[in-house]
Amino acid sequence: MQVDFGKVAVLLGGFSAEREVSLASGNAVLKALVSQGINAIAVDPKIDDISQLKKQGFDRAFIALHGRGGEDGVIQGFLTTLGIPFTGCDVLSSAIAMDKSKTKQIWQSYQLPTANYQIILKESFDETQCATILARLSGTVMVKPVNEGSSIGMAKVSNVVQLIDALHEAFKFDNKVMLESWITGQDFTVAMLNGETLPAIRMQTSNEFYDYQAKYQSTDTLYFCPCGLEEKKLAELNKIATEAFSAIGCSGWGRVDFMLDEQGNWKLLEVNTVPGMTPTSLVPKAAKQAGYSFEQLVFAILKQTL
Repeated sequence: MQVDFGKVAVLLGGFSAEREVSLASGNAVLKALVSQGINAIAVDPKIDDISQLKKQGFDRAFIALHGRGGEDGVIQGFLTTLGIPFTGCDVLSSAIAMDKSKTKQIWQSYQLPTANYQIILKESFDETQCATILARLSGTVMVKPVNEGSSIGMAKVSNVVQLIDALHEAFKFDNKVMLESWITGQDFTVAMLNGETLPAIRMQTSNEFYDYQAKYQSTDTLYFCPCGLEEKKLAELNKIATEAFSAIGCSGWGRVDFMLDEQGNWKLLEVNTVPGMTPTSLVPKAAKQAGYSFEQLVFAILKQTL
């Protein structure tokens, strides 16, 4: 299908802790667009002057920036001000989805399933409260910087000393940290594209949890797509994913992450509004199962800007 997209900026790299992943995603997207005859050019906000995008004649932008400055509404607001259409979610939904605590609060207001949690602020952190916090959250917790992705700064802890150490480490990435009750179970993810769910993926790792190493470095992480769920349970998963994505106000494309606990209950983890886009990332895996090549997937995402 021939479409005149004009001059396309593929925004990649950036300033966040996920810069290296973003460079990989952006370069894969760039290659896929160019291979289809699209006038796409890499633009790195850390190196290039993005205030000149309009003057340089860019007609639209494919956002492949992960983390802060890319998924948090900042670049979305900037492009909106310039009048340049862009891929993915709008300013507000991007900002909300980046903040795990705000996301959870909205999901709870919709009675969507998510694990118990507590927010810890760096400025008011009191180490003497750690034992009480652990007890309230069932003794074992996942420590998560609120505004980071790719499992950066995350840790599983089950005693006070571990919790204090993990919080101090997480505070290096964010002044606001979430403590989430540990969920024993299986990891799932559902990619969203143009209002539809793509085939769900189940992830299996020998690590303690699906961490940065399991996502980007391990050679023994397993991905199952089809995910192996019975039809009724899969329908339940897709329904919750669609509702969770919509509740945040997300649109276009993205990914909703879950766990299925040992009692068979779904627990929402987070929404990714700019998921990884290397050929081996999760959304391309799901798209492939649905019959999309990587090039077709990238084209379908860019077409959202028309």
